[in-house]
Amino acid sequence: MLRSTTMHTIRDLAAQGHSIRAIADEVGVARNTVRKYLRGTPEAVPHPPRGSKLDPFKDQIRRWVQEDRLLNCATMLERLRPLGYTGKVSTIKDFVQPLRPPRAGKQPVRRYETTPGEQMQIDWGEFLYTEEGRTHKLYGFTAVLSYSRMRFVTFSKRCDTPILLRSIMAACEYFEGLPTIILADRMKSVLLQMDGRTPRWNPRYADFLAALGVVPRVCRARTPQTKGKVERSIGVVKSSFWPGVCFTDVADLNGQAAPWCDRRNSLPHQTTRVPPVDRWVEEGLRPLPHGFAWERFRLEDRKVTWDGFVSYDGVLYGIPATPPLAGQTVQVSVQRDQLTVWRNGAVVVTHPVRPVSGTMVLHPEQFAQVPTAHAAQQPHVPLGHLVQPVLVAQRPLSEYDQLCGVRTEVAA
Repeated sequence: MLRSTTMHTIRDLAAQGHSIRAIADEVGVARNTVRKYLRGTPEAVPHPPRGSKLDPFKDQIRRWVQEDRLLNCATMLERLRPLGYTGKVSTIKDFVQPLRPPRAGKQPVRRYETTPGEQMQIDWGEFLYTEEGRTHKLYGFTAVLSYSRMRFVTFSKRCDTPILLRSIMAACEYFEGLPTIILADRMKSVLLQMDGRTPRWNPRYADFLAALGVVPRVCRARTPQTKGKVERSIGVVKSSFWPGVCFTDVADLNGQAAPWCDRRNSLPHQTTRVPPVDRWVEEGLRPLPHGFAWERFRLEDRKVTWDGFVSYDGVLYGIPATPPLAGQTVQVSVQRDQLTVWRNGAVVVTHPVRPVSGTMVLHPEQFAQVPTAHAAQQPHVPLGHLVQPVLVAQRPLSEYDQLCGVRTEVAA
């Protein structure tokens, strides 16, 4: 069959009055072929599909979507460049669009903007990962400066109040300053309950912000869009950073998250059209406290077990036998992958943080001069004491009279 352009040429030459022989010579086909196409309108032969620069990478993209649930095309482009892809992101978007799950409709929300240095929004997100075929969960803390859209992300095994305070400290250290207001969700580590319009804050959270001079705020009930900047940022972390990430432990994961935040903060934001790091210099954040006024909020209370261990994130860390601290409360802090045990303001012991739960770390002097269990369990038996009797000397009474100067007469 002829191509559509050849068919159009045959009909055009015939309309101009050319003979079948002349048309056949002009087009380069047999006269019978010319007659056939002038008598009827057979289907034109479609052009073969042109190859795409994305063809060698389509299977990889399908695996990202199906296995890693990656749908962020900008991230795909970033990962495909080292593999040799030279096309545009629009080609990836056209291919990924039919693979996306259907999205539920949402009501439009009026955007609320703040002044520089005024507000930081915080929230937690749950992140799933597989280990030896089993699914586990980590918690990702995200903080966003509302004016500049600077992002910070850190991951942990827990999301309780001590970890929340440490995560806020890490975010403020990353942003190099303190905001005026911190806006959070109504989680128990922040807000216990509302008495009418009066909030009952978590005492430790309230003391922490009061010491820093930061005002606590919570979003309205059942309206997460109140803190839409951090909600959106958590979605970006889940869609861009998390799909397919490989890590050995939480420290390794946070080591990967830090440069990812740096890259994101240096790219133009979709709303402001300006890189967050460029607007960050306008924030004018208040300086961080120094010394113990800042470091004391890293401490967590832990009770020493009777066999001399302190539990932290599922790992047992041994402490020395001297001073004896079994059954007592100590303070634990973690910084730069180093765990420190404190007692009355003094360092008891330090350990490198172990990432695997269930690990037991012994201290060389943990059981030094500690009696065995058999000796320690000897029953308490009352004891008496045998003493030697006291011998009293016997003397005649005349010796006492003489000693006292008394003169005695014997009657006749």
